[in-house]
Amino acid sequence: QSICYDPARNWTVSVSWGYAVQIIRGWIPAHEMERPARTFYNWGKNKDPRLFSFNTRPWSKHPCEEPYVYFFNNVVMNTANNVSWSEYMLHRNNHTDCFWKVETPEKISRVEVYKIPNPHKWDQAPRRDCCRVLPTEKEGTMVIDVGEC
Repeated sequence: QSICYDPARNWTVSVSWGYAVQIIRGWIPAHEMERPARTFYNWGKNKDPRLFSFNTRPWSKHPCEEPYVYFFNNVVMNTANNVSWSEYMLHRNNHTDCFWKVETPEKISRVEVYKIPNPHKWDQAPRRDCCRVLPTEKEGTMVIDVGEC
């Protein structure tokens, strides 16, 4: 998982390569984003999330912090420059109105992620890759570079 910020739009971006990209309005600290979001509830009478032993991050109850989720759609490896390009498409679901003065991610329908594979990563101490939101002229598209910090 890579976490970065888009300072121009005041967004937090989480890239789980090969799975999903999430864009959330506002700045959420990396140590909070590292914990997986709780996506389940207890199906019994007691809905207390503390009954689970998983270290999860609760979903925010604030509609402005609801993530926009882009699911993996395609990947291409450019062997000429050793860069992988992956594409993520917006999962359309009904987002409630947000009255923050922060731009909405709903105009972004597609995310492109570029990454140079590191075959020696498994031999190194665990660490998170950094990601950077790159400027683009492509309308409705966010471009992200994932790599070493």
